[in-house]
Amino acid sequence: MKSQAITSNFTEANAEALAVAVFKDEKASSGVIKELDSLTGGSISSIIKSEEFKGESGDIAYFVIEAKGKVKASRLLLIGAGDKADYAAKDVSPLSGAAARYLRKRNVKSFAFLPRCEGDAVEIAQNAMQGVVTSKFDLDKYRKDKNAKEINSFTVCVEGAKAADLKKGLDRGQAIGDGMNMTRDLANEPPNILTPTEMANRAKKMAKETGLKCEILDEAKMEKMGMGSLLSVSHGSAEPAKLIVLRYEPKKSTGKKGELLALVGKGITFDTGGISIKPASGMESMKYDMTGGATVIGTMMAIANLKPSVPVIGIVAAVENMPGGKATRPSDIVTAMNGKTVEILNTDAEGRLVLADAVHYAEKQGATRIVDMATLTGAVIIALGDINTGIMGNDQGLVDEIIECGKEAGENFWQLPVGKDYSKGIKSDIADVKNIGPSRKAGTIIGAVFIQEFIDKAKWAHLDIAGTAWADESTPHHSKGPTGVAVRTLVKLVERSQ
Repeated sequence: MKSQAITSNFTEANAEALAVAVFKDEKASSGVIKELDSLTGGSISSIIKSEEFKGESGDIAYFVIEAKGKVKASRLLLIGAGDKADYAAKDVSPLSGAAARYLRKRNVKSFAFLPRCEGDAVEIAQNAMQGVVTSKFDLDKYRKDKNAKEINSFTVCVEGAKAADLKKGLDRGQAIGDGMNMTRDLANEPPNILTPTEMANRAKKMAKETGLKCEILDEAKMEKMGMGSLLSVSHGSAEPAKLIVLRYEPKKSTGKKGELLALVGKGITFDTGGISIKPASGMESMKYDMTGGATVIGTMMAIANLKPSVPVIGIVAAVENMPGGKATRPSDIVTAMNGKTVEILNTDAEGRLVLADAVHYAEKQGATRIVDMATLTGAVIIALGDINTGIMGNDQGLVDEIIECGKEAGENFWQLPVGKDYSKGIKSDIADVKNIGPSRKAGTIIGAVFIQEFIDKAKWAHLDIAGTAWADESTPHHSKGPTGVAVRTLVKLVERSQ
């Protein structure tokens, strides 16, 4: 898709359609709205007066431009932006995405967008572009009658901005949007296609295309390293586990000497629950249980294209959890890479088992800050629904920084506590720890404190994305299905480290 930026003359943009943000209760009596009202023969003032369009968030109105010859566009789209006082750069991407999806359905190939947002021009253009890029994702990859309609050209207008800033923002938005879409594509793949081996192959291909270093550890290497916790999950599957290691190394680092951020993801490509098998109803959704790993791959892709000046390592524990003849049994005891023994009481609490060895491996690779992400618990969905991602950690500064990055990116995080009192819940009578706690108590927190047992000195945060990684319903700017949550936040976290 071609993209370009203009800094004035929005109505003269060379596009089939114009899309513009309109605020709640705004009138067509001045500025660009008055000008557009004239182009539509008074249609805008008419629908505002009749209250058919109020400028509320989600409101949309579509017009034919009647003033032929005065503008190149033949269509106009108004998009409600809500209260002007609450409108910020993070709100631009839903508007541009909604415009793109609406216009694409009407076979419009090109449009210009006026976000009318005050603030940093780079960030505004970035969010506008990211919204359009992520709006392209749909669930029709394996359908014969997939949607062939596309937006081929996008123009953003930020009045008074520098053209170079807008170009930088467009490039950044493309990189972040592409990373989010890769995450979403991986999360949507059926498990017969996206096995641990295939997930590793796609990561390797992406790394080659973007200049990342990539290493794939097979089961023999992991066994030699003592990753008994991770490997216990793959015993029941015919598909071998893989540990995917992606490295971004800038030509010149400006970060603190010795500092290394690691992004670690749970990559359970399908989760039956193992011997502690899940109910049949809803099990098909467990193809998305590798979304934490997909988020790491998508974020690393964005980082490689954005080229920040700090090193980052991405680690994905890619495993399939099946109830085969060699599967781990409830009551088995395994030894993790850090030497701790784990009593496995429920094989469906498998994500924490693979993350245990993955986060320890990250620290062994020199990571001083570790952020893991996983569709870890159903309990977080009960607690926070699909609005907030649960966040926990051993360093308040790191947790606060992630929450703040999320606010800037338009992603919500809610902190839950961890501590010694919760850690008592995973104390085992016969091993160092057990992989579940008291029945129906603090399930999300128990998952986090288990992972914390395998962190030594690093600052660590855990993101439970089980509720936010998948959308059951579509929105005007987003298809239903995988959301790509946390990619934008993690990119901001990386860039703050420069």
